[in-house]
Amino acid sequence: MVTVDFSNKTVLVTGSSKGVGAATARIFAKAGARVCVHYHADVAGGKAVLASLEGAGHTLLQANISDPHAARRLVDSAVTKLGRLDVLVNNAGIFRPHPVDGTMDFDRWLETFHATISTNLIGPAAAAFAAIQHMRKQGGGAIVNVGSRGAYRGEAGQVGYGAAKAGLHSLSQSLAQAVGGDNITVHAVAPGFIETAMARAHLQGEAGEAVKAQSPLNRVATVDEVARAILYLSSPEARFTTGSVLDINGASYLH
Repeated sequence: MVTVDFSNKTVLVTGSSKGVGAATARIFAKAGARVCVHYHADVAGGKAVLASLEGAGHTLLQANISDPHAARRLVDSAVTKLGRLDVLVNNAGIFRPHPVDGTMDFDRWLETFHATISTNLIGPAAAAFAAIQHMRKQGGGAIVNVGSRGAYRGEAGQVGYGAAKAGLHSLSQSLAQAVGGDNITVHAVAPGFIETAMARAHLQGEAGEAVKAQSPLNRVATVDEVARAILYLSSPEARFTTGSVLDINGASYLH
C-alpha cells in the first residue's frame, strides 16, 4: 500500500519499459505523480507501461542513455513535457558478460566494457547534471540512482558492471554533498539479484537455487520491493538520509 503522497510532483524514470523501472513508474503514478516513462529500443514495452499508469498527464520519451548528450536532452525534454522535474530515477543499465579470461578478444572486451561504463555511469551522471540545473531553479528535488551489491562484492565476469556501479554509489554521495544546500537530495539503492527478465537466466535450475540461497530468506528481491525503496528515498521523509546507499539484497552480502 502506497502511503507517500506525490500529488503535483513529476518523475522521470530511466529504463522504465520493463523490470524495476516499470514497477517504479507504476508506484509513483499510484502515489499521484505524473511520470515520464523512458525507453531505449523497447517502444512496445514503453507504451505498455505508459498505458498501465494510474492517473493522467504521463508521457513517454526515447533516448540512448549511453550517449551523455542524449541523456541530457532526455531530462530537458521531460521538463518540457511535464513542466518541471521533482524526481529523477537513474535506473537504466546493462549487464553484459566481458570476462578477462582470454575467451573474448581485446577489442570486443573493450567495446563491451566501454558500453557498460557509458550506460551505467556516464549517462546517469549526465542526466543528474541536467536534472540538478532544473531542480536548483525550482527550489529542490530528489535523485535516486540504482546501483548494485556488485559494487561491493565484485562482478568477476562483468568487471565493468561492478566498476560502474561502485562509481554510481560514489557519485551519489558526492552529489549529495554538492547539492544539499540547494534542497536536492541524492540517494542510491544497491540491490542484489532481482526477479527481472535481465536476471532470469541466472535464476534457473540448480544455479538459480544457489543464487536464492545466498540470502537467509532463500529468495531474491522483487521489482516492487526495489520500487518501494526508491519511492521512500524520493520522499520528504527520507531527506536526512541523503547520501546513503540502501542495500536491498536480503542479507546476501553484508559489508
